[in-house]
Amino acid sequence: PEGHPGFAEELGNYTIRHWRDVSVYAEFLGEILLSGVRLIGGRSRMRWVDCFRAMQDTGPMALPIVGLISFLIGVTLAFQAADLLKDFGSEYYTPAFVGLAMVREMGPIMTGIVLAGRTGAAFASTIGSMKVAEEIDALQTLGVSPVDYLVLPRVIGLSIMTPLMVIYSNALGIIGGMMVCLAKLNMPIQTYVQEIFLNLNGMDIVSGLIKSSAFGMIIAYAGCLRGMNCDTSSTGVGRATTSAVVTSLLLIIIFNSIFAVIYSIYNI
Repeated sequence: PEGHPGFAEELGNYTIRHWRDVSVYAEFLGEILLSGVRLIGGRSRMRWVDCFRAMQDTGPMALPIVGLISFLIGVTLAFQAADLLKDFGSEYYTPAFVGLAMVREMGPIMTGIVLAGRTGAAFASTIGSMKVAEEIDALQTLGVSPVDYLVLPRVIGLSIMTPLMVIYSNALGIIGGMMVCLAKLNMPIQTYVQEIFLNLNGMDIVSGLIKSSAFGMIIAYAGCLRGMNCDTSSTGVGRATTSAVVTSLLLIIIFNSIFAVIYSIYNI
């Protein structure tokens, strides 16, 4: 249509808009780091009761959905591994496959995806609603940093709870694989447990927990970022919630790939 910008102009505007978003991401990350420095120095206005409340909301309240998904993932992995390895006469390696897959990859990733859709969206909608109601402006007027008061407790709480949730997820996934091995391969429970302990070491577990803690920080960062920068309208809160989930999932996949490269280089 006449007056409509062409392809080159649209591409340029898109690039400029996202380049500005990168500066917003970096600025918000810097504010969180400075808030953490203030907390270490005892000058932060963060309330630990808010951190414990965030841990309660992101941990025990998410146990049912994380447990169910992890159990079914373990069942699926065991079925696939048993069918694949049976062709080579190596079906007794199924416990090792399930254990390593859950501890190193599936446990952290599936927990991160569930928390991104559940907790990251909740953070974005809560903070976004506060911004629409001008509560964040009121905090700034009172001289209280919104990052100290709202963001830092959520980042700390989720980074602590995510590894604990991953341990729970790993256990449920391994139990799901055990049920399949017991029913399909007639493998005794003692043999399954023995194979798990023979093929898993402490570094496998620690590598997954380190990754999961980073995922927790990413989810809290993305949710709070979208909430703090949402439009002051009812539709803006909805867009911020959707954007928080998408951003969290994208960053989880990107950082999981980065961790995979680092672990491969250092043989972790």
